[in-house]
Amino acid sequence: MKSLTKSSILFKSAALLAISLFSISGAHAQEAKIGFVNTERIFREATPAKAAQVKIQQEFSKREKELQDMAARIKGMSDKLDKDAAVLPEADRIKRQRDLTELDKDFQRKQREFREDLNQRKNEELAAVLERTNKVIKQIAEEENYDIVLQEAVHVSPRIDITDKVLKALNK
Repeated sequence: MKSLTKSSILFKSAALLAISLFSISGAHAQEAKIGFVNTERIFREATPAKAAQVKIQQEFSKREKELQDMAARIKGMSDKLDKDAAVLPEADRIKRQRDLTELDKDFQRKQREFREDLNQRKNEELAAVLERTNKVIKQIAEEENYDIVLQEAVHVSPRIDITDKVLKALNK
């Protein structure tokens, strides 16, 4: 079963509130102006999101290269050990295995730290893009008198999708 995230709970609450308000207002429901923004598309196509991706890539490329080099070194050591194992004295073989195990543990730790740091930076950058996006959405909603703008939906009619307007404003 999918766990509920804070954003999915907020979305469901907002959707239920919107449905309740429009149900209560009856005849006025036809007058309500609803908009939708595809957040995934914003993260793929908006200039600030693309800039964040480039920034993260530049920031982490050196560490990523170091991990790739370390993985290649481990593979080389492992291949050499496999090749030489039959002719190595027992003590040398055990020492090489121990060295390889230690290097692999170090690699696993560094790889885990890299992923954690990368995910944290991605979340920070995406949060900044989302904050800017939400300001743009709010501005468009106020200027064009939208009653509600949703960012998640199961189905959306193209006539209420304002993603292009938001992208245009973000890409200025």
